[in-house]
Amino acid sequence: MSSLQTLHIAGWNTCSFYKKASQVLTSIAILFPSRVKVVDHCFNSRNEYREWLIDGTDGKDAFRKCIPDARAAKHTSSPFVWKASDVAIPPTTSSVTGFIGGHDDTMSWCRAFCAPGGDGSMKTSIPSAASDGYDPNHTFDYDLVVLGGGSGGLAASKEAIKVGGANLRVAVLDFVQPSPQGTTWGLGGTCVNVGCIPKKLMHAASILRETIHTDAAPFGIDLSKDKGGCCGGDGGGPVEAKHSWEKMRENIQNHIKGLNFKYRVALREGGVTYLNKLGQFKDKHTMNVTDKKGRTSEITAARFIIAVGGRPSPLDCEGGELALSSDDIFSLEKSPGKTLCVGASYISLECAGFLNGLGHDTTVAVRSILLRGFDRECAEKIGEHMEEKGITFLKGVVPKKLQKVGSAIKVTFSDGNTETYDTVLAAVGRTGDTTKIGLDKAGVKVNPKNGKILTVHERAQGDSPHVYAVGDVMEGCPELTPVAIGAGTALARRLFGGSDAPMDYRNICTTVFTPVEYGCVGFSEEDASDEFGSCNIEVYHKSFLPLEWALASEAGSGVGSGFCKCVVSKSDGKVLGMHYVGPNAGEVMQGFAVAVKQGLMFDELSDTVGIHPTCAEEMVTMTVTKSSGEDATAAGC
Repeated sequence: MSSLQTLHIAGWNTCSFYKKASQVLTSIAILFPSRVKVVDHCFNSRNEYREWLIDGTDGKDAFRKCIPDARAAKHTSSPFVWKASDVAIPPTTSSVTGFIGGHDDTMSWCRAFCAPGGDGSMKTSIPSAASDGYDPNHTFDYDLVVLGGGSGGLAASKEAIKVGGANLRVAVLDFVQPSPQGTTWGLGGTCVNVGCIPKKLMHAASILRETIHTDAAPFGIDLSKDKGGCCGGDGGGPVEAKHSWEKMRENIQNHIKGLNFKYRVALREGGVTYLNKLGQFKDKHTMNVTDKKGRTSEITAARFIIAVGGRPSPLDCEGGELALSSDDIFSLEKSPGKTLCVGASYISLECAGFLNGLGHDTTVAVRSILLRGFDRECAEKIGEHMEEKGITFLKGVVPKKLQKVGSAIKVTFSDGNTETYDTVLAAVGRTGDTTKIGLDKAGVKVNPKNGKILTVHERAQGDSPHVYAVGDVMEGCPELTPVAIGAGTALARRLFGGSDAPMDYRNICTTVFTPVEYGCVGFSEEDASDEFGSCNIEVYHKSFLPLEWALASEAGSGVGSGFCKCVVSKSDGKVLGMHYVGPNAGEVMQGFAVAVKQGLMFDELSDTVGIHPTCAEEMVTMTVTKSSGEDATAAGC
């Protein structure tokens, strides 16, 4: 039986997070009196608590700074929980044996303690790498085979060699099965080939074109043709900034091919074997691998990581095979022309945004709401902005039938209306690319609805503990490249580097590259209300006109405004979520994401001096709350 652990919890008496953590810890102590003892340090007010925690008492240093854990020195919220060898009040720093953290970390500790075999250590929540049956003296061909050469798979394979040593035998299998339209690509996965990279480049192209047409003249940039006829001018009229889809596509695809080559070189230099073959489990440790000529052989491995990612879900209606997907649009040889984007996902809206910005007549068919899972207010502002830009939204309808009419596609919608388009792009979700890799032979459990693998700390659930998964193929995992890279790296370190650090999936920052960009981290207003109660959160918000849009807006270009909001816990002032709609959202939000990850408090945000004149400074100057009902429109500086 484990020895008695003494846990101390400090907080102030009306803090909901403190009360919840204290109640759970006390319950555990009642259930396990021989294993857990809880000492409660309750302060009468937030000020008393913070004076003890932040400033120390009786002229001594703050207690948190005396704990040999870097997280403790940064912890400023309630509660504050630590381990000690005695029950001294006030606590003596010499008795401290470890730091647990705040509310979330304490709840994680409690869950781990109550789990089968748990002893109260946070480490018990991570499946032991040694428990998967791995023996360094095995007789398999490889120590590790990674199935999938995308962001997560490449990161895991290279990190395994890095931490496991040059003698480790690691292979990456990557074979791209063509889309229904016949599109294929090289090493690097969705992000590099048919996702983030080409999407961002086309987004940049559309912004550049729109800037030339809309914003240049108000800034005094004369784009009229040369009246004297020199330099190719014919005298009079505005310059038409013509866009060549073919030239853009060629340059983007050349850039991507360069990245494909660099990834192959990186694998070779890292000592990872690259096999351009399709892998399929034959049994729990054996794979049949097939090359592009159809030749099949077998390889064996002690461990497997499945990192095959996902593919776009097909359009489920008559004639749905006529629609393209994001797997096809970025390498389309000819301009898509008049385009219907089906779906209100970020992929659909991003594609609609850059197509419209490049001069194409663009329509979006929306079944219900825009950007499900994101903050509703921000999603609606994106929709309004896109409509201002000339994008047509068909709301509450879905395609019921697609039929070829000459070179065009006639679409019949669920409301009975019809329209003809040059291109139909389906972006109605993604499914795990697992149907052809024989997971049943490996004993791996999959969600039958979306083909994604059920995991616990990246370990695939089933009866093969040596099989893991990272990235988009995981059930419940954010479909983001940095998440896959982080998970793959952390997993490789646990498997071969002796680490026990898990991937932290909380407070993941992301950006939607719609015509007006949207960046966010943490809780949306709706999710925070559901989690903590609407009466326990405060929302600070602000509408503002980005300075770079000011002249264009005054010129009547139809440019909308920027917007930001901060979702805050009333009990302790902790920032629960931050949202920004405006130019360069990804660049603006990345730094704030670091702060939120570290437990940012709203007063710390407000105390930060902004950089003037920027959009980012609006994030540190929010003072108007929704509950006040006051006008949240920014004034001049």
